[in-house]
Amino acid sequence: MVEIKTDTALEAMREAGRVVAHALAAARAAAVGVRLRELDEAARAILTKAGARSPFLGYQPSFAPTPFPAVVCASVNDAVSHGIPDDYRLRDGDLVSVDCGAKLDGWTGDAAISFTVGTPRPADLELIAATQQALDAGIAAATVGHRIGDISHAISTVARKADSGMPADFGGHGIGRQMHEDPHVPNHGRPGRGFPLRHGLALAIEPMLMAGGRNDYHTDPDGWTLRTIDGSRAAHIEHTIAITEDGPRILTLP
Repeated sequence: MVEIKTDTALEAMREAGRVVAHALAAARAAAVGVRLRELDEAARAILTKAGARSPFLGYQPSFAPTPFPAVVCASVNDAVSHGIPDDYRLRDGDLVSVDCGAKLDGWTGDAAISFTVGTPRPADLELIAATQQALDAGIAAATVGHRIGDISHAISTVARKADSGMPADFGGHGIGRQMHEDPHVPNHGRPGRGFPLRHGLALAIEPMLMAGGRNDYHTDPDGWTLRTIDGSRAAHIEHTIAITEDGPRILTLP
């Protein structure tokens, strides 16, 4: 069931989104030598200070063999998403994607960023830029009167132009009282199809681009981490947005 939020609920989601933005800003400051576990620790401290809790910690969807053990997903280089923060130390030139959520006063925010550490590879910067462009295109299509398929088509159009692949069965989602709600927001789709966009609909839009151009992937033995099948690098960028009569509103900004 799709829940249409009141303006009061969207304001509460904005506050949860602000907490997410602060946690991701701390992650973006990571330097060479920092352990992935330290990114999780920093995010935990920010959530705790804000009085928020993590919708990631302990989350166990149907595909996962165990509950997720952290408050952020930290995915490096060929990891597309859902990476578990561990003792890996970031190296010069790594491409890092960090996904974080926060639940505050009963409402949820969810966002992700991708960035490079140390000396960037030009190809990584191009991949991150294309992923950001795909997200921007998806958000621009998220207007009253359009449909979910218009968002999906906008994202996939950018990905195709960049010769990038995207994991076929992962995408965005509705969000509100829970992190994952209806409707599903595929990163591939046809315009004019799917659920109609109305004022008060809240969505997490999250393109994941894979530089090798393939849409298939494999899952690590941990049951969580998704990796490109060909070892190429990946980027993941996400925002929680609200559909409003005045246009899309990004809820996960500082």
